[in-house]
Amino acid sequence: MPSFDIVSKVDSPAVDNGVSGVIKEISTRYDFKGSMCRLERDGEEIVMHADDELKRKQMEDLLIVHLTRKNIDTNCLEFLTPESSSGNSIRQKVIVKQGIDREIAQKIIKTIKNSKLKVQSSIQGDEVRISGKKRDELQQTIQLIKDMDLKFPLQYINFRD
Repeated sequence: MPSFDIVSKVDSPAVDNGVSGVIKEISTRYDFKGSMCRLERDGEEIVMHADDELKRKQMEDLLIVHLTRKNIDTNCLEFLTPESSSGNSIRQKVIVKQGIDREIAQKIIKTIKNSKLKVQSSIQGDEVRISGKKRDELQQTIQLIKDMDLKFPLQYINFRD
């Protein structure tokens, strides 16, 4: 029985390379000279330290540009609210989301069931598995999910006959 998995995974080495690019650019740009701006990556979390709101916004834009250059969908980034830090500086945490949230998975499954396609769908941890009798129905399902226009990066893997 043909099947495939819907997942949301981010290439961690590419994120590391993007963060390294931002750090390098901050150290060489003239408008960041003498500032205490820095970027740190700790697992699935990126922490931005900036002197003021303008520099924080510039660092956010730099991060988005560098990750886009590495072919990472920036919808996987969740920018938390900036908070005040010591010495009148600003700290902002950015979460790199991995896996499909339960609410999004349920929304996908509900859309598939409402479409009347003859496929079975199930949530398996942070993945959604779709299986059906015909390959064409699976391809229609992929197109249906792409047309949902979710603000979440999805990949379709393990397509098996």
